[in-house]
Amino acid sequence: MWIFIARTILKNRILFLTLLSLFTAFMAYHAKDIQMSYQYAPLLPEDDPAYIEYEAFAEVFGNEGNLMVIGVKDKDFFQLNNYKNWTRLSARIDSIEGVSSVFSVSESYNLIKNTKEKRFEIEPLFAGKVSSQYELDSIKNKFYQLPFYQSNIYNKSKDAYLMAITLEPHILESPERVGLIEQIVKMGDEYTSKTKINIHYSGLPYIRVTTAEMVKKELNMFIFMALGITAIILFLFFKSFKVMLFSMLVVGMAVIWALGTQALFGFKITILTGMIPPLIIVIGIPNSVFLLNKYHQEYRKHGNKIKALQRVICKIGNATFLTNLTTASGFATFIFTSSRILVEFGIIAAINIIGVFILSLLLIPIIFSFLSVPKKRHLNHLDNKAVNKIVDKLVYISLNHRNTVYITTGVILILGIIGITKIKTTGYMLDDIPHEDPLYLDLKFFEENFDGLMPLEIMIDTQKPNGVLKASNLKKMDLLNKKLSSHPDISNALSLTEVVKFARQGFYNGNPKYYGIPSNQERNFLLSYVSKGEGEQQQVISTFIDSLKQKTRLSYRLKDIGTTKMTELNESIRETMHEIFPQERYSTSVTGASVLFFKGTKYLIRNLFVSLLLAIILIASFMAWMFSSKRMVIVSLIPNLIPLLMTAALMGYFGIPIKPSTILVFSIAFGISVDDTIHYLAKYRQELGETNWSIKAAVVLALKETGVSMIYTSIILFFGFGIFGFSEFGGTVALGILVAVTLLIALVSNLILLPSLLLTLEKQITNKSFREPLLHIFNEDEDIEINELKIEKEKVNSIEEN
Repeated sequence: MWIFIARTILKNRILFLTLLSLFTAFMAYHAKDIQMSYQYAPLLPEDDPAYIEYEAFAEVFGNEGNLMVIGVKDKDFFQLNNYKNWTRLSARIDSIEGVSSVFSVSESYNLIKNTKEKRFEIEPLFAGKVSSQYELDSIKNKFYQLPFYQSNIYNKSKDAYLMAITLEPHILESPERVGLIEQIVKMGDEYTSKTKINIHYSGLPYIRVTTAEMVKKELNMFIFMALGITAIILFLFFKSFKVMLFSMLVVGMAVIWALGTQALFGFKITILTGMIPPLIIVIGIPNSVFLLNKYHQEYRKHGNKIKALQRVICKIGNATFLTNLTTASGFATFIFTSSRILVEFGIIAAINIIGVFILSLLLIPIIFSFLSVPKKRHLNHLDNKAVNKIVDKLVYISLNHRNTVYITTGVILILGIIGITKIKTTGYMLDDIPHEDPLYLDLKFFEENFDGLMPLEIMIDTQKPNGVLKASNLKKMDLLNKKLSSHPDISNALSLTEVVKFARQGFYNGNPKYYGIPSNQERNFLLSYVSKGEGEQQQVISTFIDSLKQKTRLSYRLKDIGTTKMTELNESIRETMHEIFPQERYSTSVTGASVLFFKGTKYLIRNLFVSLLLAIILIASFMAWMFSSKRMVIVSLIPNLIPLLMTAALMGYFGIPIKPSTILVFSIAFGISVDDTIHYLAKYRQELGETNWSIKAAVVLALKETGVSMIYTSIILFFGFGIFGFSEFGGTVALGILVAVTLLIALVSNLILLPSLLLTLEKQITNKSFREPLLHIFNEDEDIEINELKIEKEKVNSIEEN
């Protein structure tokens, strides 16, 4: 088959170049339409109970993810000039298109009893312009007499004040959201510049837009860094601008294909899919290294360029296809996680890894068939004394010190198992943001002063119309709130009970001691007052109950406490809730963005372990198909599983927790590291036939030929993944560094442990089935007839001197 493929490629060079150019132009045209994702990517599948509960809540009360907040800490907040500046800021933000409403101190109101019409009237506390400090002080005292606002828009004990900005949902689903957030931030920064008071920004819309813009910036940075670092390493290895230039052309086209594929699928750029272009560059370059190394080796043997290129396709093509297939499989396993963000990542990565293989297999032989033959200085890298000395040392260790290799491996395994026991599992909403970043520091400001921002919602269905307004249910809701808000990581609830307390205080002329749940007698006349309210009063009530007055919500804010503590808290909340609202009489649920995140993180980690197991099984199956030997499959897997064990151990020793961004490491690293094993064993299989089944000779010859390429590609991969260490996202940094370290350990394992195992177990693994594998190994005696290719005749002479 590979002889036919080689003949087809080299006989139809112009046709393939034309088709590739047209297809790349097509992809580039669509790539321009790719968009950033500014929405929260749900980690849970749509049929998960937690997701269903969230959707049920949103259907009744709407989405709770459109609130942005601004906060300041100012002990002189009610100094006239400072107050006026805050009021102006509020009014300016409220005038922005896309802002639905703004609520802060200056928009606060009081409920005034209208005894004549027996209803409440909403009276703005700070109506009109406050003209004097005396007037402001008087209003301030009234404001502080209203407990409803304490901890919601101010924290008197900490001199902290908050502005809640509700954004239009349709704007948040459009590209205009970036400009909207930027306008708000610009106005806030102008406030800071004028008053010298630091302003803090947070809320889910702000966090999502800010992180998306960080991803966008890093996408461009990593593409250029990946191109730069791989180009430099290629030039240092090959000492050839042609090799560097055309290898870069291959991965450059692959990046265009990746972006075009993403656009055609309708996927937006997320923190994960934003990593695909640089990943394609880093993973794609080793294809060129193996192909060009083999080309130079073959050309030096016989001096025939076309014959060398034909043998490159036949000898390296099949092994390179399998290595790319195993790498793509490692990414493809993410498709089975049922998490949209990972499914998209897996689909695009897997498709384009195969895409970069196709580009490499077509472009490298075709382009170099048009170029002049390699000169002697371009082949000097084959005699790199330093690299060859390393390979010779590896051969010596495998031949003479196998016992030492096995003892060392045993010690590593023991240390690895101990390290794994130290691993912890956790996940925070802003886990990947540096702790010195303003985004993280601002969130901590709101946690310290307003008990957090992560939304947690409790929905209670009384199962009866008007059941929410029953005095017994109001008391139960108040009891639930008292128990939950006593927890240090949970805020006081915004709920119907707080509105009712506020109404009771209003009925008693604003006396703060009457801020509480009404008695049965008080409830009746209070509800009659509330029911006659119009406009804004009814709008406030409808925020907390449905139209049948059967369902209600309690809205809390949480600190970003991590999935471990959140698991315990969630169980505690449910236990308390079911104790007060028995399940046989009430239908209750705990939901909100905080619950979705922590349950989604746990779900994702569990599924990523499954995807890793699937990757191992899938790649083991490829190995079995390639070599038709169960024992060879075991031998090939051992050197690649040990690096995963060591990486997990390092995470345990250095306190790096298991979370979505770090668990990704294992499937990716395993899929890539096994490439070296395939190249080595493919060459080992070839050498067995040429050395009359001499195991020792085959092991040595295979190591000497593939060892150089394995070292080259591993160095490229190490530094290629190392670029992610420059990311602003902690998860991306961990992913890059851990994959780089894993691949380095895998290189050592494949260069020392794998040959040692082959030599030790030679009689057990080199059986008849291994000698006759399902995968056809190219035989040099089956060369293509060069004349059939209709390519200009090459002079078969000695290598040109330069």
